[in-house]
Amino acid sequence: MPNTYTQIHLQFVFAVKHRENIIKREWKDELYKYITGVIQKNNHKLIAINGVADHIHILVGMRPNQSVSDLLQDIKAGSSKWISEKGFTKAKFEWQEGYGAFSYSKSHVKNVINYINNQEEHHRKKTFRDEYIEFLEKFEIEYDEKYIFHELL
Repeated sequence: MPNTYTQIHLQFVFAVKHRENIIKREWKDELYKYITGVIQKNNHKLIAINGVADHIHILVGMRPNQSVSDLLQDIKAGSSKWISEKGFTKAKFEWQEGYGAFSYSKSHVKNVINYINNQEEHHRKKTFRDEYIEFLEKFEIEYDEKYIFHELL
């Protein structure tokens, strides 16, 4: 789109179905490379990606050529299929339904990158659920507890 100029920085957060701890260190870098490819194929810019065994964070410079929901559908569906085909998990891999998407100004991007890069250290002190609710409250997003990412009972 000629003459269209944007600066849209979004952090996406989503979890493994039932928040199972199944993203293993041995293959998570391959997963991140796969997701990076999906983002780039859709003409967006990956800024940071990291996570722990049950969820990931992605910071993207979005282009206005695609909706957030369509990009997340591409990322989640494609990576689920890729993980299952690679045989990284015993059963079919699935991401939990839904996601968080949080916007940032350029002045906050460096702090968000640091936050994403330090996920393992961060989660030694705070659960994913607590972290996610903190995001929702910080961004003043109304939510219903029954739709917050659930663990396997």
